[in-house]
This record gives sequence, structure tokens and C-alpha cells, in this order.
Amino acid sequence: MHNTSLKSTATKGIIWSAVDKFAVQFGQFVVSIVLARILMPEDFGLMGMLTIFIALSQIFIESGMGTGLIQRQEREDIDFSTLFVFNLGVSGFLYLLLFFSAPLISSFFKQPQLTDLTRILGLSLFLNAFAIVQRTKLTIVIDFKTIAKSNVVGMIAGGLCGVIAAKNGYGVWSLVIQILIGSLASSVSLWFFSNWSPSIAFSKKSFKSLFGYGSKLLMVGLYAQILNNVYNICLGKFYPTASLGYYTRAKSLADISAGTIVSILQQSTFPILTTVQHDKEKLISIYGRMIRMSAFFIIPLMMLIALLAKPIVILLLTEKWVALIPLLQWMVFARIFYPMSALNMNLLNAVGRSDLFLKVDLSKLPLTLLAMVITIPLGLEAIIIGHVVTSALSFFINAYFPGKLFGYGPIKQLKDMLPFFVATIGMAILVFVMTRFVDNLVLQLFFGSLLGSITYLFICWLLKLDELKEIGELFFKSLF
Repeated sequence: MHNTSLKSTATKGIIWSAVDKFAVQFGQFVVSIVLARILMPEDFGLMGMLTIFIALSQIFIESGMGTGLIQRQEREDIDFSTLFVFNLGVSGFLYLLLFFSAPLISSFFKQPQLTDLTRILGLSLFLNAFAIVQRTKLTIVIDFKTIAKSNVVGMIAGGLCGVIAAKNGYGVWSLVIQILIGSLASSVSLWFFSNWSPSIAFSKKSFKSLFGYGSKLLMVGLYAQILNNVYNICLGKFYPTASLGYYTRAKSLADISAGTIVSILQQSTFPILTTVQHDKEKLISIYGRMIRMSAFFIIPLMMLIALLAKPIVILLLTEKWVALIPLLQWMVFARIFYPMSALNMNLLNAVGRSDLFLKVDLSKLPLTLLAMVITIPLGLEAIIIGHVVTSALSFFINAYFPGKLFGYGPIKQLKDMLPFFVATIGMAILVFVMTRFVDNLVLQLFFGSLLGSITYLFICWLLKLDELKEIGELFFKSLF
């Protein structure tokens, strides 16, 4: 690709990826608020107990092979067919495994409902497996517009069905219905929009090549999902079901912003970085800009959510979720380095170093285990404070190899982020003072958001930050 065409393609890809993620996340946020107002924390706690089993199964189905196809420079149709057959075969095997293991899961958590919940929710594995190849092909050509359409269709269909079910007293089953209908609608729409049709062909050579790259990502994915969800298992086993409900809600609310930015960057930048993987100067230029742009958005946003956690929780979720407030405040700080850490890991994949990706993730295991041993006996808030500490330390670990390979390590990255921390501190002082003088929660949320945003952008303008200029130019181009 020439520089101009690459920049144009990258810009369009990032814009459509942003439209996709923000539209879907906003829709899911609205749906989750409606469901949280109808359902009880215990309902979300029951679903939290099953998260790890579905997540691990999904990692096995994908096995990093789709990422391997994206990273390749040359691909043949047999590669895609091999991936399709593998996805369907593994999804069928894992569903049977979940089906027959469901009573054991139910017995472990001492929740009889989990047997039927596991068996029905497990059907989502089939539905998602049918569309993996379509998503991979669209990602390769940076066609995030089509992916956005299918994701929005799935979000709307699943959300509407879930809310209707909750309104009619289906309880926790409304969450299952939301997931299943959403997965079905998204997969069907991807098949409709995509022009690729599979052939039932399987190449051992292709599989060996793809799995050779993907196996490392499979191990990383399994490891990451176990660590991400092991708290769900511990909380579900040793704490009341409602406690797990509060924990999963705090995590999901924090991830609405941080997770959305990570998804946009991972989806849009990975194929772009692979295109320039042999041009070190251009690679670092794109990579550095993404680090700074991530910091521009995520640092003030996380701070603003922490400052306005009380009106956010009480106004949106009602008083029954008041115990969530301090948990959410800590959880957003645990997510403040999340996008930048993800970018550092994404770079290793883009240059074909999935081996280093695995080493980096495994190196964080002792840190996470130590945090678990210390914090789980101390209570829910202590657990999330432990997340804050491990998240900050993980950023330095994740940025080590990018620093060693490309000379852009954690210290240089933090220097690039420093202006955004300065602007955020100025914003935080004004918002904190305002909330001390305004008691009305509606006014706190409105004026806090407005004052915080204006103050942050004004300080960025005073500091003459390039990211503010880039966002402004992109905004006016989209209007005119």
C-alpha cells in the first residue's frame, strides 16, 4: 500500500470500527441498565458463574487461527475452509462437554438452576462459530463497516428480546435469551452481508501452519480468560450470589469505556500494523500515535466516572445497587492503563511474535496469584483494589518487549501520556469541588460531565496537544 492509501484505509477502518464499538456498546449499555433495573443482582451473579466456561470454550473454538490468517501476507481459500471446518467441529465437541458437565458445575456452585442455564447458554458456541471466518475475511480487508452492521443487528435483536423477557418475569433466563438471539442475529447478518461461501474442505498442511501460529495465542487466550474469570469462580463459590452480581456489574460498567477503546484499537490497528510490520519507522509512528490517542480518551473518562459514580449508579440502576458505588470507583482505576497495555500486546502479534506475547502474559501469573491470595479473604473492595495494583504493574510488563524491540518502552510511553494526566488532574479538581456544593444527583451528573469535558479540552488546548487538533479535524471532515 502507498502511504496515502494506507492512511485513508486506516482512517476509514478506525472510524467504522469506532462506529461499530460505540454503537454496540451504547446499545448494550442501555439494555444492561434496563435489565439491571428489572432484575436482581443475584441474576447477574448466576450468569457470572458461567462466564468462564463459555469464554474458555470460545477461545478453544477460535484457537488464534483467525488471527494467524490476518497476520499472513498470502492466503488461499483452502485456509478459510479449513478454519471453518475446524470451528464447527470444535464447537460441537465443546458443547457436548458443557452439556454433560452441567450438573457438576451446578453442584460446585450449589445452584440447581445452573444445569439448565449451562446447557441452553452453550448453544451460543455454535452460533458464534458459524461467523468466525466471515469476520476474519472482513477484518483482513479492513471492512469494518460490514462488521458494524452485523454487530448492531445482533445488539438490537438480542437487547429487545432480553428486555421483553425480563418484563415478562423470566428473570435470569432473559439474560440467556439476550445472548442467544444476539449471537444468532449477528451471525445470520454476517452471512447475508458477506460474499464468502464455505466448502467442506480441510487441509492438514493449512491447519498445521495456522495452528502453529495460533497455538501460542490459544494458550495466551486460555490463560487470560482463566485469570480474568477466576475471581468469578471464587466469588461464586465463597461469597453470596449478589456479591458476584455487584462485581460483574462494576466490571462491565468500567469496560464499557475502556473495553470499547481496546476493541476499536485491536480490531482496526492489527491489520494495519501487519501491513507495515517490516517498516520499523512507520510501525512505531502508528503505534505511538495510538498510544497517545488512547490516553487522550481513556484517562479523563475513567476519572470522570470515578468522580460521578454515585449519581451514575443511583440514577441509572436505582438504590438497590448502591453497594456498587465504591466498587465502580476502584474498578475504573483498574482499567485506566488497559487500552495502552492491549496496544503493546497487539504490536507483538502484528509483527508475528506470538511467542513473546505468550511469555509476557505468563510472566504476570505470579503477580495475579499473589493479589488473589492477599485480597480474596479481605472482601470485595479489597479484591478490586488489588486489580488496580496489578493493572499498573502489568502495564510495565506489557511494554517491556516493545521497548526492547523498538525503543518505545514504558517510560517513553508514560512521558507521552503525561500531558493527559495533567489535564485530567485539573479537570478532577473542578468536578470534585462542584460535587461538594451541589447535592442534586441529576445536576451533579449533568454539570459534572459538562464541566469536566470542557475543562479537560480547554487544558489540552492550552497545552497545544496534537491529539486534540487531530480529533477536531476528523470531526469537521465528517460533518463537511
